[in-house]
Amino acid sequence: MINYNNKFFKPVSNSENGETSNETVFHYKQEGNILTSEYSGGQIIKGHLIGLVDKTGNIEMKYHQINKKGELMTGFCTSKPEILSDGKIRLHETWQWTSGDLSKGNSIIEEQ
Repeated sequence: MINYNNKFFKPVSNSENGETSNETVFHYKQEGNILTSEYSGGQIIKGHLIGLVDKTGNIEMKYHQINKKGELMTGFCTSKPEILSDGKIRLHETWQWTSGDLSKGNSIIEEQ
């Protein structure tokens, strides 16, 4: 299992309907297979996620965040890891809003 504990991630790409940007910073914490993160930056004032990590490092998570418009946004996401040549982790994410327009998207975040 990949250990994400105390790692920082930043988005490198996101669908147009997403709110994260290269200004958003995620701080991952992991205990056993339980993953949590606080994040903020760019259009996001404050966000949290909670999820489960499987044996191959895939993450299934739910998230909620407050954006700069003052809206509470919620959704779910699955992340698949890729280990880069320098040993850092890149996560390929597929997500969907459970608030707002319920649209779907894809993003990539990388360990800093």
